[in-house]
Amino acid sequence: MSKIKFFVVAFAVVALGITIGIEWETSDSRTRNFWQQAVAPGALSQSHASLSNNCVACHTQVKGVEAGKCIACHADNSVLLQRQPTAFHANIQTCTGCHVEHQGTVRMPTTMDHALLAQVGHKQLKAASEEGLSLEDIEVAVKLLDRTPRSVTQKPLANTRSSDTQMSDDSNMSAETKIAVEPPSAPKLPVNHPGLSANESMLNCVSCHATKDRHQGLLGKNCVQCHATTQWTVSEFRHPSSRSTNCAQCHLAPPSHNMMHFSMMSAPIARQPNAKVNQCYLCHQTTSWNDIKGVGLIKHH
Repeated sequence: MSKIKFFVVAFAVVALGITIGIEWETSDSRTRNFWQQAVAPGALSQSHASLSNNCVACHTQVKGVEAGKCIACHADNSVLLQRQPTAFHANIQTCTGCHVEHQGTVRMPTTMDHALLAQVGHKQLKAASEEGLSLEDIEVAVKLLDRTPRSVTQKPLANTRSSDTQMSDDSNMSAETKIAVEPPSAPKLPVNHPGLSANESMLNCVSCHATKDRHQGLLGKNCVQCHATTQWTVSEFRHPSSRSTNCAQCHLAPPSHNMMHFSMMSAPIARQPNAKVNQCYLCHQTTSWNDIKGVGLIKHH
């Protein structure tokens, strides 16, 4: 009896699907809007709000969301592709891993997945090694990675550059050549890094975050020594003693401190008219850079 019920239910579902499909193909826009609203999982973000009644702009029947449709709309987004932090999108074909819609109008349709980004880089590297691509293609494939896994192998590469930049003689190259690219900046991390997965530890942080380096290069490019991918702040960080006078080890003075602005505005406001630019401790406190001793929080402009 249970089998009969199962087949009846299955037949009903299939019949309903066929009916909806026929209705969709022959119905007017009002009917289509009704069906779209009936199955909509949630409101689109403001960026895609204009597509609320046009599911097929992103979705393909049976397949779901296809990256090709995303790329068709965003491929000419020069702002996205020319900015250093987001230029990597030009080589990414996996959109839905980080961009998920139908979460409401307020939330941005972006959830950064660093592990997925590393996986994409590894797949590109593997494809490049299997297809014997040019050096330029290899560089594109690994530019997101700070180092490549030693377990990856590649076939001899086809070099499209001039002959004087040719790789080592092909006769000395084995059928498979180990890829062991580890730039000097490659992080030397423990096996079980508390804030990063094995894949994430391969990423080259500065390829996206260099323009937001608040350390201005003073602490190098090995971001993962302190930072994780879940949040940029470092909960374990403890500022050196407030009595320390070696501020310049980590801090650079802003450009205004190297102009007349420093002697005419900054030093007098802090009541330290004879202060030098490298004597940060005379005016500033460790609570906040704008918390001036004896004055309090202040913003000149």
